[in-house]
Amino acid sequence: MSAKKTRKHGTRVAVIGLGRFGGALARELVTHGSEVLAIDSNPVLVQQYSDLLTHVAVADTTDSEALEQLGVPDFGHAVVGIGSNMEASILTTSLLSDFRIPKIWAKATSRQHGQILERVGAHHVVLPEHDMGVRVAHLVTGRMIDYIEFDADYAMAKTTAPRSALGKSLTGSGLRQHFDITVVAIKHAGTEFTYATAESVIIEGDQLIVSGRIEEVERFADLT
Repeated sequence: MSAKKTRKHGTRVAVIGLGRFGGALARELVTHGSEVLAIDSNPVLVQQYSDLLTHVAVADTTDSEALEQLGVPDFGHAVVGIGSNMEASILTTSLLSDFRIPKIWAKATSRQHGQILERVGAHHVVLPEHDMGVRVAHLVTGRMIDYIEFDADYAMAKTTAPRSALGKSLTGSGLRQHFDITVVAIKHAGTEFTYATAESVIIEGDQLIVSGRIEEVERFADLT
């Protein structure tokens, strides 16, 4: 089935599992112009997405022949969104690895599950519930406007500018030297974010996007 697209950039993605995570991801990929093949063993779910996604199919994703018949080995990207059935998640990821798909993303329900997925061939592991929990925990404290972790010890945060830096350039504020963080972008009230330079002057009401080690980013946010 065909679906409307806002733009097309030629990326072909196989999304396996149409639960909340897989379904939302598949819809977003189509919106961004990707060709999506979505597969699930539940015919009711497949029917629900038949008019929304590029191609949908009912299949047992632990069956290599079924995946081959659907052309999955020809895709450059694959996402395993199976969460409730750990065995199916692991077996499916292993088959995708056997197909030598260049980029395999897999959803995990725990760190142990994620470690197994990496061992059987997943290049990227996502823990949606854990990652969202970490993000919301930082926002609930009120210290940050937004927060994203990119690695085990690296993060970016959107926060308000500390009073100690007002009226000073980034160089003059000494934020990098005192907190070991980098101010990536600045947003003045009523404007959009712009790249920060050494000469950028911080004024009251500014929002900053900062990056650095998690501990340092959190320490900096405590100032606001």
